[in-house]
Amino acid sequence: MQTAIYPGTFDPITYGHIDIAVRASKIFPKVVAVIATNPSKNPVFSMEERVELAQEALKDVPQITVIGYSGLIVNCVKEYGASAIIRGLRAMSDVDYEFQMAYTNRNMLNSAETVFLMPSAEYAYLNSTLVKQIARHGGDITGFVPELVRKRLLTKLVG
Repeated sequence: MQTAIYPGTFDPITYGHIDIAVRASKIFPKVVAVIATNPSKNPVFSMEERVELAQEALKDVPQITVIGYSGLIVNCVKEYGASAIIRGLRAMSDVDYEFQMAYTNRNMLNSAETVFLMPSAEYAYLNSTLVKQIARHGGDITGFVPELVRKRLLTKLVG
């Protein structure tokens, strides 16, 4: 059985993330959504909260499992016996960074391929940072995240 790893900070998980995860689940029989730590980011939600929100958001797709992970993604790939790393590409601005990561991961573990997926056009601009900025300024994020995520994010940011 081929397994794909879909890593990200997911702070918070958005409809764009969900779209990529669902697309991956149509290609791979098992997808592990990896809620990763990123030392260069200061997340709003704890690792446990991000895992919980992602589990809830992806609960209707049985071939997707959500885990929290701290460490190199290539080590996670080895632990789960995955053959692919899923990455979303929204725009050309993502390409340089994503290619750097893909080549670095391949250098460390040449058995895992990086598979790039494009989100649906309606989510091509969407990212977690944008969602948090809109929420902080009182904007409506209903169309960007599931309802549970919206409520929890507003509680964290607005009070």
